[in-house]
Amino acid sequence: MLFTQYYLDCLSQASYMIGDETTGQAVVVDPRRDVAEYLTDARAHGLTIVAVINTHFHADFLAGHLELAEATGAWIGYGRRAEADYPIRKLADGERITLGEVTLQIMETPGHTPESISIQVFEHADDPVAYGVLTGDALFIGDVGRPDLLASIGFAADELGRMLHTSIQHLMALPDQVRVFPAHGAGSACGKNLSTEHWSTIGAQRTGNYACQPMSDDAFLAIVTAGQPSAPGYFVYDAVLNRKLHPVFDAAAPPVPLEIADVLDRQQAGAFVLDARHPQDFAAGHLAGSVNVPADGRFAETAGMVVQPDQEIVVVAPQDREEEIVVRLARIGFDKVRGYLREPEGAFLTAPDRIVRASRLTASELAGAVNRPVPPTVIDVRNVGELAGGAIEGALHIPLAELPRRLAEVPRQRPVVTYCAGGYRSSVAAALLRKEGWADVSDLLGGYAAWASMTPQSVS
Repeated sequence: MLFTQYYLDCLSQASYMIGDETTGQAVVVDPRRDVAEYLTDARAHGLTIVAVINTHFHADFLAGHLELAEATGAWIGYGRRAEADYPIRKLADGERITLGEVTLQIMETPGHTPESISIQVFEHADDPVAYGVLTGDALFIGDVGRPDLLASIGFAADELGRMLHTSIQHLMALPDQVRVFPAHGAGSACGKNLSTEHWSTIGAQRTGNYACQPMSDDAFLAIVTAGQPSAPGYFVYDAVLNRKLHPVFDAAAPPVPLEIADVLDRQQAGAFVLDARHPQDFAAGHLAGSVNVPADGRFAETAGMVVQPDQEIVVVAPQDREEEIVVRLARIGFDKVRGYLREPEGAFLTAPDRIVRASRLTASELAGAVNRPVPPTVIDVRNVGELAGGAIEGALHIPLAELPRRLAEVPRQRPVVTYCAGGYRSSVAAALLRKEGWADVSDLLGGYAAWASMTPQSVS
């Protein structure tokens, strides 16, 4: 058996290829849209990808089932409750898929979504215990899937949560030694307590996962739904688009270079200018009205919080990273990238009247500002679960994912200062507010970590 896990740190997303080297047949589970790595690995091991299975309709990324099916002729599989606009094979609970000796067995594990499945992997068809189980977004390492993501499109979180509780009990009935391979890890908004580990065992989760302990449905619902991070706005878009027949991603198509005049024209026509440089570079000079989402971080997920899926995008990228930025946006289904600004620092020199700087405050500067007779409005853009570690007194809490729809809560009459944990999300939030018309906006260098590290004397 060939068993390979592919892990994307920027999306905390795992996909898998399982192959039988005696027959040369392979299945890919939960693929991303840039599928070259799966195809290359399959060729290197003499495998033919005969099937693509998604454990559910993903919300946090646009899956690569259509890309792989087009490239290989593979069939596309989902749980039996799935309905899609393209041909799919519906997989029933207990159904076995034989690749040769290697065998996959379907487990219905609804709750995160109604159609969710897990997949047991047997190295030999007659093995009494599975090598592992691919749990999708039902069971994570240290957590379980959240049942509330589909509430906005007609599914009751309460009903899904009770289904998930039953699914977790079914998974916990597997033998202790069965390895657990989830679809996501730490950082994903699909849960609140995901581990940095990429795999575990049923036994370890039975004893160490807070949500896998014996409890009632009501207790499970209460503990699982409390403190969940705010979901990025694009989640619903992707959850719907993954059901639809949509254009495949062409990773070979190069991004289009644009001159500054082209960028300004497209911005004037409504394009979103997405600046993916480091916050310090952005602060030193950027195109007025552009929004900073740094590439070195959770770029795609964060971009999906502030850019609308139907907007045209123009990218200002770090040098020689244009193709990377386009691919990462495509992974969440944002395909309307119309081009990138060539050599931004040089281009800015030719349009000095359109270039502005951004204010960033140190913790001591903010401490002085909040003690003035008219202090700034301080906005905490962290997720709710982060507040337990402390917060700046008097700050208005608006998680970054909620900021675009809660702009009306931010006063315009006073200066505004945004902060997060370390300074990444605060730069995004501050830039978004400036784009939307707030005149005096700064963000906190080093985030709450810098604030908390100050001595009481420096804060007073």
